[in-house]
Amino acid sequence: MHLLLERPVLVLNRLWQPVHTCSVKRALKLLCLGHAQVVQTEGEARYQTHDMGSWAEYSEENRPSLAADLIHSVKVALCVPKIIVLGLYDRLPRKEVKFTRQNVFLRDKHTCQYCHQIFPEEKLNLDHVLPRDKGGKTTWENIVASCFPCNSRKANRLPREANMRLLNEPRIPRWRPLYGLKPHASDHSWQEFISPDRQRVSLGA
Repeated sequence: MHLLLERPVLVLNRLWQPVHTCSVKRALKLLCLGHAQVVQTEGEARYQTHDMGSWAEYSEENRPSLAADLIHSVKVALCVPKIIVLGLYDRLPRKEVKFTRQNVFLRDKHTCQYCHQIFPEEKLNLDHVLPRDKGGKTTWENIVASCFPCNSRKANRLPREANMRLLNEPRIPRWRPLYGLKPHASDHSWQEFISPDRQRVSLGA
């Protein structure tokens, strides 16, 4: 039950543009408050939207086939939503990617920026390109992913002093709705909104 409530849900604004993700728990709360509707992702009525009442009916009708993805309360069983659309919000959020260890690794694609090899997260470290004792700050533009051997080799020096070259100049990553979300956590039904097939999109006159 707890794992289902923490599963990610894609959130669309009123114009059906992806803005971020939230937990199933948060999505159901927004549904109950009337601030969002669930987007149906299966069946003939795909992309139909549901309020709390119609989503409960849909869940009951599909209960046998969706038993593993049902959240039960005392009175009702609800299907776990995959996509919700907000009723009023029509903007794309102007956000900055939060500076975290994991997000640095994501930006650098889990690749040591000195030896250019890919490593699992537990074998990577954060390196100050300009060392702290030389005025280097802990910012997107001065932090890179590095493996332990390269981190030790560079030590408290500039890359050129250690005869090392950066693979990429560290920059602030561009925010995306799914930034920081592990690849396996997304649902295939999101792709129509995250990466729409432009050949299937008709333009109005």
